[in-house]
Amino acid sequence: MFLNPETGERYEDKKRYLWTFSLLYPYLPGLFVALAYLTGWPAWLWAFPVAFYGLVTMLDHITGEDTNNPPDWAVEQMQEDSFYRKVIYGAIPGLFVNVAIGAWAFSSGLFPVWALAGLVVSVGIVGVFGLNIGHELGHKKNDFERGLGKIADCVIGYGHFYIEHNKGHHRDVATPEDPASARLGENLYTFGLREIPGAARRAWRIEVERLQRKGSPVLSLENEIVQTTLMTAALWGGLTMAFGWLALPFLIGQGAIAWFHLTLANYVEHYGLLRQKQANGRYERCQPEHSWNTNHIFSNLILFHLQRHSDHHANPTRRYQSLREFENTPQLP
Repeated sequence: MFLNPETGERYEDKKRYLWTFSLLYPYLPGLFVALAYLTGWPAWLWAFPVAFYGLVTMLDHITGEDTNNPPDWAVEQMQEDSFYRKVIYGAIPGLFVNVAIGAWAFSSGLFPVWALAGLVVSVGIVGVFGLNIGHELGHKKNDFERGLGKIADCVIGYGHFYIEHNKGHHRDVATPEDPASARLGENLYTFGLREIPGAARRAWRIEVERLQRKGSPVLSLENEIVQTTLMTAALWGGLTMAFGWLALPFLIGQGAIAWFHLTLANYVEHYGLLRQKQANGRYERCQPEHSWNTNHIFSNLILFHLQRHSDHHANPTRRYQSLREFENTPQLP
C-alpha cells in the first residue's frame, strides 16, 4: 500500500505479489525434465512450449486486461520499493539452473531426439525471459544492476544486446536506420535476417566509437562486448566440460531459439510505425504512437510490463512495476 503524505490518498498495486510468479518460471523446464525422467514419458519435454504458446494465450483471454495506472505521486514510491527489485534479482539464478539442467538432460542419453527438440525450445524460451530481465536491468543507472543485466544476457550468448538496445535501438527506434524496427509489409523472417546481423554490427560500431573517444584499445576488457562474450564462453565452456561435447550443440540451439524469440518480440513492438523526418534532417522525438502496446495481464506478468512499451520508450529508466498505459496508443490484437 502506498500513501500520499500530502492528501492521505492510498494506492494499492494489485499485481504486487503476482510478480513473484516470475521466480518459478525459469525452473519449469527443469520440472518437466524431472517428470519425464520419473514417469518414463519423454513427451513431458514438450510441455513447456505447449503451455507457453497455448496456456498463456488462454489465461490472457480469461484474465483480460489491466489498464490501471499508478497515480503520479505513487510512481516515485513504487520506484524505490525494494520488493520489486528483489523479484528481478531472485529470478536470475533460475536462468543458470535452467540451462544447466537442460545441458545435463540433453547429454544424458536418456531421452529420444524428438523429445530433446522440445527441451531445446523450452530452455530457449526461458533464455529470452532472461534477456528480458537483462533488458530491465540494463536500463538502470547503477553499475550493480547493469552488471546483473549483462550476466542475464550472457546465458544465451547475446551480450551485445546491452549496448545495442540502450544506445542504438532507443535512439533510432521507428526509423529506417533501426534494424530492430520492422517495416510495413516486412515479414518476420525477412526482418530477422536484417535485424540480427544489423543489431550486432550496430552494437560493435557503438562500442568501438566509445573506446576510440577514450583512447582505449578496442580489443580489451574495457570493451563490454568482449566482456559479455567471455562470460558466455566461460559458462558454455564450463557446461561442456561438465556434461560432455553434446552440451555444446544444445547450448547453441537454445541460444538460437532465444534469439528468434527476441526477433519475434522486436518485430511486433514497432511494426510499421515510423517517425517523421523534420526539415533539419532529424527525426521527430519518439512518441507513444511509435510503439505497439497491450495490457493483457498474464503475459505482462511474464514479461515485466514490456508490453507497456510506449511508456518504456518515453521513460527508459522507469522500473517495470510503475510503467503506465498511454491513451490512444497502437494496441496489439
